[in-house]
Amino acid sequence: MGRKVLIIDDSKLARMLVAGIMSRLQPEWGLVEAANAIEALALIDGGDIDIVLVDFNMPDIDGLELLTQLRQKHPAMPVAVISANAQQGIVARTHALDAAFIEKPLKDETLRPFLAGADLKLKRARP
Repeated sequence: MGRKVLIIDDSKLARMLVAGIMSRLQPEWGLVEAANAIEALALIDGGDIDIVLVDFNMPDIDGLELLTQLRQKHPAMPVAVISANAQQGIVARTHALDAAFIEKPLKDETLRPFLAGADLKLKRARP
Protein backbone atom coordinates (compact mmCIF):
# COMPACT_ATOMS: atom_id res chain seq x y z
CA MET A 1 0.00 0.00 0.00
CA GLY A 2 1.35 3.41 -0.93
CA ARG A 3 1.74 6.03 1.75
CA LYS A 4 1.72 9.80 1.48
CA VAL A 5 4.72 11.46 3.11
CA LEU A 6 4.93 15.16 3.93
CA ILE A 7 8.45 16.64 3.79
CA ILE A 8 8.72 19.91 5.71
CA ASP A 9 11.84 22.05 5.43
CA ASP A 10 12.39 25.74 4.71
CA SER A 11 15.25 24.78 2.37
CA LYS A 12 14.17 23.69 -1.10
CA LEU A 13 17.50 21.88 -1.53
CA ALA A 14 16.94 19.92 1.69
CA ARG A 15 13.42 18.96 0.55
CA MET A 16 14.85 17.80 -2.78
CA LEU A 17 17.48 15.67 -1.02
CA VAL A 18 14.88 14.02 1.22
CA ALA A 19 12.59 13.45 -1.77
CA GLY A 20 15.46 11.81 -3.66
CA ILE A 21 16.12 9.39 -0.81
CA MET A 22 12.40 8.68 -0.45
CA SER A 23 12.13 7.94 -4.17
CA ARG A 24 14.90 5.36 -3.88
CA LEU A 25 13.56 3.73 -0.71
CA GLN A 26 9.81 3.84 -1.37
CA PRO A 27 9.21 4.69 -5.04
CA GLU A 28 5.49 3.86 -4.80
CA TRP A 29 4.84 6.31 -1.96
CA GLY A 30 3.53 9.79 -2.70
CA LEU A 31 5.48 12.85 -1.62
CA VAL A 32 4.16 16.28 -0.66
CA GLU A 33 6.35 19.22 0.34
CA ALA A 34 5.88 22.22 2.60
CA ALA A 35 8.31 25.09 3.13
CA ASN A 36 7.04 26.03 6.60
CA ALA A 37 4.81 24.96 9.46
CA ILE A 38 1.77 26.94 8.29
CA GLU A 39 1.79 25.19 4.89
CA ALA A 40 2.39 21.86 6.62
CA LEU A 41 -0.53 22.22 9.04
CA ALA A 42 -2.87 23.08 6.18
CA LEU A 43 -1.77 19.96 4.27
CA ILE A 44 -2.07 17.76 7.36
CA ASP A 45 -5.53 19.14 8.10
CA GLY A 46 -6.45 18.09 4.55
CA GLY A 47 -6.41 14.59 5.96
CA ASP A 48 -4.48 12.40 3.54
CA ILE A 49 -0.95 12.60 5.00
CA ASP A 50 0.32 9.36 6.55
CA ILE A 51 3.89 10.19 7.62
CA VAL A 52 5.69 13.46 8.39
CA LEU A 53 9.39 14.28 8.03
CA VAL A 54 10.10 17.70 9.54
CA ASP A 55 13.24 19.79 9.86
CA PHE A 56 13.92 21.20 13.32
CA ASN A 57 15.39 24.58 12.35
CA MET A 58 12.71 26.59 10.58
CA PRO A 59 11.71 30.24 10.84
CA ASP A 60 8.66 31.28 12.87
CA ILE A 61 7.56 27.83 14.06
CA ASP A 62 10.33 25.27 14.57
CA GLY A 63 9.93 21.55 14.03
CA LEU A 64 9.24 20.73 17.68
CA GLU A 65 6.54 23.37 18.00
CA LEU A 66 4.96 22.02 14.81
CA LEU A 67 5.19 18.52 16.24
CA THR A 68 3.51 19.70 19.46
CA GLN A 69 0.61 21.12 17.43
CA LEU A 70 0.45 18.02 15.27
CA ARG A 71 0.21 15.72 18.28
CA GLN A 72 -2.93 17.52 19.48
CA LYS A 73 -4.86 16.36 16.40
CA HIS A 74 -2.88 13.31 15.30
CA PRO A 75 -1.34 11.65 18.36
CA ALA A 76 -0.35 8.45 16.55
CA MET A 77 0.92 9.81 13.22
CA PRO A 78 4.47 8.61 12.47
CA VAL A 79 6.80 11.63 12.57
CA ALA A 80 10.56 12.05 12.33
CA VAL A 81 12.39 15.25 13.18
CA ILE A 82 15.40 15.60 10.89
CA SER A 83 18.18 17.93 11.96
CA ALA A 84 21.91 18.48 12.15
CA ASN A 85 21.23 20.00 15.59
CA ALA A 86 21.48 16.81 17.65
CA GLN A 87 21.66 18.43 21.08
CA GLN A 88 20.55 16.10 23.84
CA GLY A 89 17.66 18.38 24.84
CA ILE A 90 16.25 18.52 21.31
CA VAL A 91 16.50 14.75 20.88
CA ALA A 92 14.86 14.19 24.30
CA ARG A 93 11.99 16.59 23.49
CA THR A 94 11.50 14.85 20.14
CA HIS A 95 11.22 11.46 21.82
CA ALA A 96 8.93 12.87 24.53
CA LEU A 97 6.55 13.87 21.71
CA ASP A 98 6.61 10.25 20.44
CA ALA A 99 8.65 11.03 17.34
CA ALA A 100 11.90 9.75 15.91
CA PHE A 101 15.00 11.92 15.63
CA ILE A 102 17.17 11.44 12.55
CA GLU A 103 20.44 13.32 12.31
CA LYS A 104 21.52 15.13 9.16
CA PRO A 105 23.10 14.55 6.77
CA LEU A 106 20.24 12.23 5.91
CA LYS A 107 21.18 8.93 4.29
CA ASP A 108 19.26 5.93 3.00
CA GLU A 109 20.44 3.79 5.91
CA THR A 110 19.33 6.32 8.53
CA LEU A 111 15.86 6.89 7.02
CA ARG A 112 15.07 3.27 6.06
CA PRO A 113 14.41 1.97 9.62
CA PHE A 114 12.07 4.86 10.43
CA LEU A 115 10.07 4.30 7.23
CA ALA A 116 9.79 0.56 7.87
CA GLY A 117 8.58 1.18 11.42
CA ALA A 118 6.14 3.88 10.30
CA ASP A 119 4.66 1.59 7.64
CA LEU A 120 4.27 -1.23 10.16
CA LYS A 121 2.63 1.12 12.67
CA LEU A 122 0.15 2.29 10.02
CA LYS A 123 -0.62 -1.29 8.95
CA ARG A 124 -1.38 -2.22 12.56
CA ALA A 125 -3.58 0.85 13.02
CA ARG A 126 -5.55 0.22 9.79
CA PRO A 127 -5.68 -3.51 9.15
